[in-house]
Amino acid sequence: MLKQSLVLLSSLLVAPAFADWTVAPEQSSLHFMSTKNAQVTEVHAFEELSGSVSDSGKLMIEVPLSSVNTNIPIRNTRMQEKLFNVAKFPAATFTADVPSDLMKLEAGSSTTAKVDGTLSLHGVEAPVSFNVSVSKVSADTMVVSTVSPTLIGAETFGLTAGLDMLQNIAGLKSITQTSPVTFSVTFEME
Repeated sequence: MLKQSLVLLSSLLVAPAFADWTVAPEQSSLHFMSTKNAQVTEVHAFEELSGSVSDSGKLMIEVPLSSVNTNIPIRNTRMQEKLFNVAKFPAATFTADVPSDLMKLEAGSSTTAKVDGTLSLHGVEAPVSFNVSVSKVSADTMVVSTVSPTLIGAETFGLTAGLDMLQNIAGLKSITQTSPVTFSVTFEME
């Protein structure tokens, strides 16, 4: 009985090794690209994101859509109002079950993987996959970055009418209906 108690006690003492991870926003970035008039491609960003990964691998990332940054203030406002409708849909979220082998990486090691999850955007939920590189920089810091862009389609998330409005307002011949998305997110152990 004493032996079992000692084993239980020692497992409780090492429990912090299985603590939750949270996004370090100042060390994380999320970018997307758009192409207008068939030949002008621009890189945009969301300036804010938050989220966590539980010790069991439950991932949740939230992106306030009002934090969109296109480097043109009036375009930011138009995207917030006409495309994303932030008054009704203030955030996009991505949820996934992180594969257990990624949660068990040793400090100083890295690997690549595919993370399948659900993106909730503009009131629509759809499956989305990201090909990522995961590096456990230290015992309490992990960096997850895309190794290739993931294409997000406007039609899938009911954003086509908003894109059409933006195209008309700006007097453009075209805006692509698909945006490549990339990110680099740093997680720190709580």
